[in-house]
Amino acid sequence: MAAAIIAKNANSNPKRSIVKAVSWRILGSLDTAFWGWFFTGSFKIAGSIAAFEIITKIGLYYLHERAWAHSRFGLKKMNLATEES
Repeated sequence: MAAAIIAKNANSNPKRSIVKAVSWRILGSLDTAFWGWFFTGSFKIAGSIAAFEIITKIGLYYLHERAWAHSRFGLKKMNLATEES
């Protein structure tokens, strides 16, 4: 009986995770700034909210991404015998 392993995404590494976190957060922060301005009418308040949350959410996203990179949930099992052929 061949042993089964969990296939990991070769692109899942810490550098990729941090770049994804930063790029996603820029987009998210623009959205936050827009809605902050929309509801308060103040660019200063909107900018302050966006600036603060960009730091906290990059950190949270990075930790979340790294946790998922170590999780086996949803990854396909591969048969070692098939991979070695």
